[in-house]
Amino acid sequence: MSSSANKPLPFHFQFAAGAIAGVSEILCMYPLDVAKTRLMLQVGKGAGKDQYKSIFDVFSRIIKEEGPTRLYRGILPPIMVEAPKRAIKFASNDTYAPMYMRLFNKDKLTQSLAIMTGVSAGITEAMIVATPELVKIRLQAKENAGRYTGTMDCVRKIYAEEGLKAFANGLEATIWRHALWNGGYFGSIFGIKKLMPKAESKKGELAINFVSGAIGGTIGTTLNTPPDVVKTRIQNHNPAKGPAPYSTFFSGARTIIKEEGFRALYKGYVPKVLRLGPGGGILLVVYDYVTTYMRTHFM
Repeated sequence: MSSSANKPLPFHFQFAAGAIAGVSEILCMYPLDVAKTRLMLQVGKGAGKDQYKSIFDVFSRIIKEEGPTRLYRGILPPIMVEAPKRAIKFASNDTYAPMYMRLFNKDKLTQSLAIMTGVSAGITEAMIVATPELVKIRLQAKENAGRYTGTMDCVRKIYAEEGLKAFANGLEATIWRHALWNGGYFGSIFGIKKLMPKAESKKGELAINFVSGAIGGTIGTTLNTPPDVVKTRIQNHNPAKGPAPYSTFFSGARTIIKEEGFRALYKGYVPKVLRLGPGGGILLVVYDYVTTYMRTHFM
């Protein structure tokens, strides 16, 4: 086997592979993201008449009341940012890993370094996704259904009514969300692959990648759902309704626990884990396939 098989890819190849993996995942799983947002934005302990009861209730009511195309409402901002977002996720992870290995004088990656690498990649990723996430949340929210005609109309109205600083709302909670997800995802993948039998074929390798990616995605989702709930509510807040009840992850988490109970921090968990569990597997399989193709044909 050529030595290029284990040689790190140049950044532009990593970027392209991450972009292809990310867009593949979002096209498959986006309706679950809409359902997650709708459930996260429901405030209160009980299930009122107008509140969604379950993920199935979300889908059936959106289709019945708003039409099936609403399941893809707000997809443009994440599609636009998905390429650099996923590309940065994988490229940063591949870049931070050797940097930490040199820093701590390790000749191979360890579990703790895999977690540190994932957290660092997540923080880097969060910096570019916070604003598109805010626009996506505004478009997905049921209460905004007639307020914005599309992505650019949403951007213009946010700027005109709330100012430029509004686009940074929820940045701190977004950093927590991505740091926890990436740390859990890449850290657990490292440990899971160690426990699984060594693949004897390319199909076996793809299967291991899918299983470890799906488990990693589930672990990452379990860790990062609380900051995601807080972030989603911060980003959907309209100043015209009064001052925001909280502006950071920890203050938001305390308020939600006090007013709605701890379980409220996991609103939207089911559609989120259904998306990011299998979605994590899709990401890893597509990324591995594309990078293998690039090493074979371009290096």
